[in-house]
Amino acid sequence: QVQLAESGGGLVQAGGSLGLSCAASGRTFRSYTMAWFRQAPGKERELVATISQGGGMTTYADSVKGRFTISRDGAKNTVYLQMNSLKPEDTAIYYCAARIGPNSAYVSVYDYWGQGTQVTVSS
Repeated sequence: QVQLAESGGGLVQAGGSLGLSCAASGRTFRSYTMAWFRQAPGKERELVATISQGGGMTTYADSVKGRFTISRDGAKNTVYLQMNSLKPEDTAIYYCAARIGPNSAYVSVYDYWGQGTQVTVSS
């Protein structure tokens, strides 16, 4: 099993940047595909980005391509999401997730979730 804890959310103006971190417990971090999802009020949870076990493969939602970057540090058991050029529509609770298996955009295949961190982008 793995436990996930996000940090780094907050309030930022449109056009600004914010970095999120997700610390994972356990010694098998490298076995997990990691992902960031987000959920805005009244909307379904949606994929933001994924990163493979070794970090060699990443995927992004079209809405964040070119603005967000996902990365991971195996020595620190941490996955990151760097968010640049933020827009008000990026406002959501951001969740870190983990699974054993390939990168996937589907919420239901991820086995472990963090508690979420709020990101608010003001116009």
